[in-house]
Amino acid sequence: MNESPRARVRRFLESHDSRAARAFAWFIQLLILASLIATGFETRPVLSDQDWRILKGLETFTVLVFSVEYLVRIWSAKSPLRFALSPLGIIDLLAILPFYLSLYVDFRSLRAVRLLRLARLLKLVRYNTAIRRFLEAFRLAREELTLFLCVVIVLLYLAAMGIYHFEHEAQPDKFTSVFSSLWWAVATLTTVGYGDVYPVTVGGRIFTFFILIIGLCIVSIPSGIFAAALTEARDKEMRADQTEVRDGED
Repeated sequence: MNESPRARVRRFLESHDSRAARAFAWFIQLLILASLIATGFETRPVLSDQDWRILKGLETFTVLVFSVEYLVRIWSAKSPLRFALSPLGIIDLLAILPFYLSLYVDFRSLRAVRLLRLARLLKLVRYNTAIRRFLEAFRLAREELTLFLCVVIVLLYLAAMGIYHFEHEAQPDKFTSVFSSLWWAVATLTTVGYGDVYPVTVGGRIFTFFILIIGLCIVSIPSGIFAAALTEARDKEMRADQTEVRDGED
């Protein structure tokens, strides 16, 4: 069955089943990384005119390529509106939006908008198999991770209440309330321990010991959950590839 031009272009952009398609995917990934590195160089306090012209030239070339890619994806999509409103379509738009905004608005007054250029990093999701597998693992483990997050939030609040009980009278300037004690709870339960706020009473130190033990246990739980999800995501990907091969042989 003959494919329409739109279908051929869509398959070229999405399937990466040919050498040309894979080369294009690598080109886009390298362009994304180069543009992000250039964004970092733009923050240097002193830039020569030549450096500035090179950075602006790279930015212009990058945006032109991304703009053409975005328009082609909209043209080749089965439903252009659905693609434009999809997460990947919005990411593609955000990747080029700051450049066009800068043509009309001074970026010195829109420093927050420059952060939108970091959306280009999210474009790697479409082209990088490892990142797609990473996101698939998050999707598979989202219920377990959500439950774990809820438990952590409860433990943080209980830890803040406990340390406030032990330390408020000894350090009223540092543990003024349960909510101000949350910083200590976060630093301790995550085993970071910045040392800017610490217990001085015997009860507070004993309490901190148990919180640290709980924190060490907590750190290992999401690692196991996510490792299992990554394995499942890889198995699903391999099964899908085997199905495609059998369908091609048929």
